[in-house]
Amino acid sequence: MAEIPGLLFLLLLLCVVGQVSPYGAFWKPTWPAYRLPVVLPQSTLNLARPDFGAEAKLEVSSSCGPQCHKGTPLPTYEEAKQYLSYETLYSNGSRTETQVGIYILSNGRGGAQHQDSESSGKSRRKRQIYGYDSRFSIFGKDFLLNYPFSTSVKLSTGCTGTLVAEKHVLTAAHCIHDGKTYVKGTQKLRVGFLKPKFKDGGRGANSSSSALPEKMKFQWIRVKRTHVPKGWIKGNANDIGMDYDYALLELKKPHKRKFMKIGVSPPAKQLPGGRIHFSGYDNDRPGNLVYRFCDVKDETYDLLYQQCDAQPGASGSGVYVRMWKRQQQKWERKIIGIFSGHQWVDMNGSPQDFNVAVRITPLKYAQICYWIKGNYLDCREG
Repeated sequence: MAEIPGLLFLLLLLCVVGQVSPYGAFWKPTWPAYRLPVVLPQSTLNLARPDFGAEAKLEVSSSCGPQCHKGTPLPTYEEAKQYLSYETLYSNGSRTETQVGIYILSNGRGGAQHQDSESSGKSRRKRQIYGYDSRFSIFGKDFLLNYPFSTSVKLSTGCTGTLVAEKHVLTAAHCIHDGKTYVKGTQKLRVGFLKPKFKDGGRGANSSSSALPEKMKFQWIRVKRTHVPKGWIKGNANDIGMDYDYALLELKKPHKRKFMKIGVSPPAKQLPGGRIHFSGYDNDRPGNLVYRFCDVKDETYDLLYQQCDAQPGASGSGVYVRMWKRQQQKWERKIIGIFSGHQWVDMNGSPQDFNVAVRITPLKYAQICYWIKGNYLDCREG
């Protein structure tokens, strides 16, 4: 184990290896290669059972906008370890807290090198629509049951989630935890999958109703355990918490659908057309999956600011883009963020509102990937 200077930790947060230049006649928007850290558990402590007393909030509001966040220093190594430590809640109501260490892989095949340094509103009602409502309700099993729309699932607490592995769902932390305790219903949390609703054993619509949207229903799977970063739990009283508004759910059984991999969020200028996409279960369109895309307006290291039309219920949706994967020579969609909620900020004396997504940074990727895989060697490619 070798000590790494604080400057190297900062470079690790920001470093992109082998970026592709966006120039030339044959350029394609390509997934960058990142030098990824390793986030590993160090110790686990049993905690008292929570009371599950919080009311579910389907959106998060903050008065700290892009300039406010840009003025906040990046966390030191010790702070990052605190924020990336996490709570695990099990379906029997038991709870643990895990402290983590952050490492970088050595050049050889040996283990990892330890990093150790001492290098840190105004609310609005539920309108999150900007001008003309540009959302699209997705109808018909041919769309709803096919990728990428089939990766969107509904949480029993009212939010949206995204399938990111055979048994794992990525969502927003505020969908299950309000920063102080777990929301009502989290102990019996379920994830809903849209499926066709057949009557009397029939498997299709007759000719007289074929032009109408097919009826769909949710099939529910219980959640085995949840992971929430301490950055959300410790920071929800201030704006640092919004940077860590994400959670991972592990299902009790595989869902048997195609899922969407997570990836490190590239800079907004490298996104195809500067746009992001996500689908969610907005509560103003009950039972409908709603798709939208829009331009990124601004960004900080941890957040993407955009004006995608959205309503409460869409929180927790996976924000994704489609880019070229050089190693496999193919196009690939990846989740690069989690839709969090709404911000109403003062922009140079003029009120401005944004919808906000939490970016998957290299450190967050390492953490979430370890939650999924349980082995850091499977988390070397972001």
